[in-house]
Amino acid sequence: MLNIVLVEPEIPMNTGNIARTCAATRSRLHLVRPLGFDISDRAVKRAGLDYWHMVDLRVYDNLDAFFRIHPDPDIWLATTKAPRDYTQAVFRPDCWLMFGKETAGLPESLRMRYRDRCIRIPMRPDARSLNLANSVAILAYEALRQQGFPDLSGVGEMGGVPHP
Repeated sequence: MLNIVLVEPEIPMNTGNIARTCAATRSRLHLVRPLGFDISDRAVKRAGLDYWHMVDLRVYDNLDAFFRIHPDPDIWLATTKAPRDYTQAVFRPDCWLMFGKETAGLPESLRMRYRDRCIRIPMRPDARSLNLANSVAILAYEALRQQGFPDLSGVGEMGGVPHP
């Protein structure tokens, strides 16, 4: 199972959209406090629509608590400051994709600790970053593509039109 980790997310709509991506892909969502909102917040629930019952959600008090429970995860850190892009990563089953808060990204100490596991999404040099929910979707689907989309049928609705 793919694991999506959000460290100190600040915007409820992003987290709601990410929860929906996790539900659709059977990925587990991990939230590391402090959160910039209450997870019962209406905006989070609205963005996740009726998918919350399909989300395997885990919440941690801080990064130390996260790493105490998961001491050696097969982790990839998404950061605009990464030395290589995500196409150079090999995502294994049960890997962890970690994303930082919208305004500041991941802490520098964490990026230094996992320097060889930092990846970025290519973009023009004068663009600061992509939206967090979009970044999660891009990397989650690349990880799942590399794994052959385990437990995902590929059958569903796209824009109201069934697709094969």
